[in-house]
Amino acid sequence: MAPSPLTPDTAAGVIARFLKARGVDRIFALCGGHIMPMWMRADAEGIRIIDVRDERAAVYMAHAHSELTGQLGVALVTAGPGVTNAMTGIANAHVARAPVLVLSGLPPRPQENRGALQDIDHTDLVSSITRYARTVREASLVLQELDEAVSRAFGQGGEPGPVYLDFPTDTLRAEVPKALQMQEHFEAKARRPLLPDDDDVAAAVDLLWSAKKPLVISGRGARGAASELGAFLDALGAVYLDTGESKGVISDDHPSVVAAMRGKVMTEADVVLTVGRRLDFQLAYGSPAVFGEAKFVRIGDVPSEMRDNRRGTVELFAEPAAALAAIVRAAGGRKPAVDRAWADGLRQKHEERARKLQETMKTAPSDSEGRIHPNRVLAELQAQLKPDAVVVADGGDFLSFARIGLSSSTYLDPGSLGCIGIGTAFGIAASLARPDKQVVVATGDGAFGFNAMEIDTAVRHNAPVLVVVANNGAWQIEVHDQTDTHGKVVGTRLQFSDYAAMARAFGMHAERVEKHEDLAGAIDRAMANRPALLDVVVSPEVRSSDAKTGLAWVPDLQPLAAWDEAERQWREKAS
Repeated sequence: MAPSPLTPDTAAGVIARFLKARGVDRIFALCGGHIMPMWMRADAEGIRIIDVRDERAAVYMAHAHSELTGQLGVALVTAGPGVTNAMTGIANAHVARAPVLVLSGLPPRPQENRGALQDIDHTDLVSSITRYARTVREASLVLQELDEAVSRAFGQGGEPGPVYLDFPTDTLRAEVPKALQMQEHFEAKARRPLLPDDDDVAAAVDLLWSAKKPLVISGRGARGAASELGAFLDALGAVYLDTGESKGVISDDHPSVVAAMRGKVMTEADVVLTVGRRLDFQLAYGSPAVFGEAKFVRIGDVPSEMRDNRRGTVELFAEPAAALAAIVRAAGGRKPAVDRAWADGLRQKHEERARKLQETMKTAPSDSEGRIHPNRVLAELQAQLKPDAVVVADGGDFLSFARIGLSSSTYLDPGSLGCIGIGTAFGIAASLARPDKQVVVATGDGAFGFNAMEIDTAVRHNAPVLVVVANNGAWQIEVHDQTDTHGKVVGTRLQFSDYAAMARAFGMHAERVEKHEDLAGAIDRAMANRPALLDVVVSPEVRSSDAKTGLAWVPDLQPLAAWDEAERQWREKAS
């Protein structure tokens, strides 16, 4: 017997109406029978479905959408392998603290635990990488579970991050009693800022305004605090380092920026302020082996951004924007004790290094076989990027070049999970969210391969993205590591495949670029014909900064060889 028509009052209909009421205008999805009721009702409610080629990409896209819009990202994936495919995307959103709702289905309740098609306990699989994971078997509970899941996704009751709900298919087709379709569940709840304690603010002012060598490091929590962070830096005169989580929040021309002096300033600062940033491997875990005797001030609206690895002398559990504004107000006209010679000297050296890098990037020579230097690719890209462009950097070796060589007001990368392969999916979602902006994905060939089929998604949905593939025919960091450490290369070389031909087969504008003098014209044509792909053959001989640091061979105590040695010496001295 065919199922009854899906009405707005079925569970699937209520789910779609809930999403619409909460401002969701698109979902990223891959179809399947177990989720078809939600799929069709979402379409009936006018929610755009961006159908993808792999469930992992659906979650990546929902993740990028939430990062760029500040709204809930929604992925809809089918049961069984649909959920397991999605798990890498869920894990990345978990580490990034991105508010993503993942929806799925299950076999009808009469078939559960009988060996039905794609019958597996999803919630057990995803519970450790979500903020909330539930199977909803009763239609009357759908609204309150959705409301709770979305609240958890935005960090109301804990850290923000991905949440997961699934529903047996017969539950999706069941009617939700009208009496239980209460408006209180449909309405979005106001997100009130978490305000800092006055005593903590006063203590922060005393420590920061007494510091001679203050350093500010920003992360995820700074994204919504650009103006407040800028005003704080102006008031204190501290030096500033961004990270991939907050790249672009403060313009490169701000006098506090000393990114090119990262290693030096981390060892010299006497007070370090973290703004919504974990002290993870990218910051040497805040170890005294790197940061010396520096005292820490931690600002965060989630626990992990306030007290992981190093406790602060002062800790402000508050919305970063509110905390920074409160600190500036409390400081009033107090004169900071910053050593201007130190801060100005760092800025001067940063500018010198930045200028030198820009000059050398523009003229970086090709190798003996004529293959283009990665920096030459980035220099040509940067020359055609507008200030408000969105840049997505992806890969291992090439990401190391792009992280330094590309500048933009909005930047996304694989994050601290090291989840390479996000590039094309992030770029598609970004270009759909901001179709009036240049959206460029700069990716290595290995990373591109993870989700290369999503170029089909870009073409079908006319997503105005430019994907630039740096094709060096290898997992290059690992090739260098194997050569240096083991004297033999095993299983880390790829082909110099023609990715442009692949893209053209899907109807995308694409060109293969093998000479540096052809780059500028190819980029110009690609920008004008997005979605587009450029397959740029780059030299495998050049070593990135990450390839030189020991990151690939995974030292025991710290992620980088120099930090690992410093950590060993510090521990030995302390004992």
